[in-house]
Amino acid sequence: MAAPLLTSLTEPGGDRPDALSVAGRACSREDLLGAAGAVAARIAGAPAVAVRATPTLETVTAVVAGLLTGVPVVPVPPDSGPVERDHILRDSGAALLLDGPDTTATDAAAETGAGVETVPVDLRERGTWTEPEPESASTALILYTSGTTGAPKGALISRQAVAADLDALAEAWAWTAEDTLVHGLPLFHVHGLVLGVLGALRTGSRLVHTGRPTPEAYAAAGGSLYFGVPTVWGRVVRDGTAARALSGARLLVSGSAPLPAPVFRDLARLTGQRPVERYGMTETLITVSARADGGRRPGYVGTPVSGVRTRVVAEDGADIGELEVSGPTLFDGYLNRPDATAGAYTADGWFRTGDIAAIEADGSHRIVGRASTDLIKSGGYRIGAGEVENALLDHPAVREAAVVGAPHEDLGQEIVAYVVADGVTEQELTDFVAGQLSVHKRPRKVRFLAELPRNAMGKPQKKLLPPA
Repeated sequence: MAAPLLTSLTEPGGDRPDALSVAGRACSREDLLGAAGAVAARIAGAPAVAVRATPTLETVTAVVAGLLTGVPVVPVPPDSGPVERDHILRDSGAALLLDGPDTTATDAAAETGAGVETVPVDLRERGTWTEPEPESASTALILYTSGTTGAPKGALISRQAVAADLDALAEAWAWTAEDTLVHGLPLFHVHGLVLGVLGALRTGSRLVHTGRPTPEAYAAAGGSLYFGVPTVWGRVVRDGTAARALSGARLLVSGSAPLPAPVFRDLARLTGQRPVERYGMTETLITVSARADGGRRPGYVGTPVSGVRTRVVAEDGADIGELEVSGPTLFDGYLNRPDATAGAYTADGWFRTGDIAAIEADGSHRIVGRASTDLIKSGGYRIGAGEVENALLDHPAVREAAVVGAPHEDLGQEIVAYVVADGVTEQELTDFVAGQLSVHKRPRKVRFLAELPRNAMGKPQKKLLPPA
């Protein structure tokens, strides 16, 4: 029989009434297991179940119920529109949509188009689930990618991939049952759900989900381990009181997008903690990370976690190229998309991340950006957009920056910067970057915006930027 995925739910002792707290509501692990057992009895045998992934204890209960039964869980963003939601429900084959006890608002919506019945999750119900642990190779989650090209694809994530990744991160971050994990991230992504919920249930650490990731909520939580995305950490450092309140934490972890160097430095200055950056994707989970006992520097995401191998495939002997990964944390393919699955791998079985990276002599990885948008070939030079973005963000007038390559008759591509800034001119920013980096890396054009388009995880959406 496979070993339990959610180890802390099956081990006796160590429980507490506030073992899990989500948006101010708390429960013990025993209560969570009882409520999940009641849901498990209702969904057992389904081909898949969707979960409207709100930041609530009901969502955690629904996900745990699916994992108990071995029914694949399909998290659905709570703000998804009818087209996106219906595509996820139809494509996944979900037989049910699990939601909170008051399902009036979603009942009709779920039954139009996709015709999936909504099942309420009531935390007052109790049940005992005594069936054997599902096979480790079975699918735990079907996570839908952002769908930048075509409709979102469902990535099949196995139980053994989740376990391998969480164990590797627990080792890298010295993450134990003695920790209190704090975050306020969405529960339909790897970061918030797999790391931020299942990680706590596997390691046995206490979990405080703040509902929304505000600086005030992070400061009040009293955690030892914090997860955030760059947008969250940027807000934290702008609130000096909140930032200094995190000085008692053991580890501040940033991911889902590159952490700007100025935010890294401000976190270190205000909290006394140099943040840990890590790298991963929906299809690979977290494959590279700085360690609790290792060096941390701006712009670097550390070394491969246990069991993972990486390589960079570059053109013409260049020092940056596409990052490819191999190891036990990788997904089992895209649901009903064999061609897309085959295209994601090289002939010798490595996953093509589509991200551009450089690996230093000591094994540290630096992620330059996406191959499709962040590797700029200008005048014979290969330039990483992230390096230029960090240079721009070092200017005191610049709050946000996104850099792209635009077609240019002579250069092939020219560097175009989109910035959110006050009291600075295009020429001043161009000269500032040229003074920090090589002259050929300076922006040829600077566009000023009120804000950058971002997704739910705070990542800038460069495909939504206005034409250069």
